[in-house]
Amino acid sequence: MTQDVGIHPLWSPWGRFGLYSFYIDAPEPAVVDTGIASSPADGMAPALAELGRDVRDIRWILLTHGHIDHLGGAHALWELTGRRAKVVVHEADAHLLRSRRAHVDQYLSVRQGYLDDPDGEAAQTRTAEAVISGEMEPDVLLKGGETLSLGGDVTVTAHHVPGHTAGSVAYVLDGRRAAFVGDAVQIHGAANGFPGYEDPAAYRASLRRLRDEIRPRELFLGHPYRSADGVPYEVRLDAEGARRALDESLETEARVADAAGRCPRDEGSGSPYAPFTAVAEELGYTGDPTLEPSPFFTTLHGYR
Repeated sequence: MTQDVGIHPLWSPWGRFGLYSFYIDAPEPAVVDTGIASSPADGMAPALAELGRDVRDIRWILLTHGHIDHLGGAHALWELTGRRAKVVVHEADAHLLRSRRAHVDQYLSVRQGYLDDPDGEAAQTRTAEAVISGEMEPDVLLKGGETLSLGGDVTVTAHHVPGHTAGSVAYVLDGRRAAFVGDAVQIHGAANGFPGYEDPAAYRASLRRLRDEIRPRELFLGHPYRSADGVPYEVRLDAEGARRALDESLETEARVADAAGRCPRDEGSGSPYAPFTAVAEELGYTGDPTLEPSPFFTTLHGYR
């Protein structure tokens, strides 16, 4: 039965790129990731209605990680289900579901140190208030390795794949080896053109585990991540595409690591990329590192 379960991408607009959630048409239907506050009512519910499905029937809300574009709609979607759906997140990212302020503190602890933005805290606070539909306690806290039943013989196994965030999770539809990875596979990044991860060593190890141990037959990405030539991958990849995306992600991380390892420790100011101007130049990165969401400083801070 697992082989025949329908999987439907649900797209929501936000900023410079789209957000993708995925509906698993199981006996106990599940949605992987929820977009932002407006996504459930404006994107998911109408899309599901077109499929002949009712948003109120969703019984599982599976969060791949704690960033606002993936959990921002969780409370709103939970409300639309009559508060019957179980919300699932890894314990390392659960504070980002419980508290809007946690997102602001995360910004202040890393990126604000590299940006000359006196309005940064206020802007992040406004964004968190607008984009996160509500603070809530998860129903299920993951450590990694758990198997969840979606009814009948349909199960998903949660694999802890840290790096992008400490609590990133890949949900694998058992029997089919379809893996929903959120942002754990970055390739060359999304619209910002730079891959984003907090912990480079963990990110590298998770990519290798996905490629060599989990070996997905299908890979579902949270955004249309891009190859070296800027062409976006599809968000649904077959086994060959999954292997290519994982290989290219590892190759990109190795290049970033090499450049970051040779970057002067205290590079002069005057560049929007400081103190990582040399890294940007070597990698040919010409994007705006101040745009949100921007991974440039988060990633390079991780190498420091």
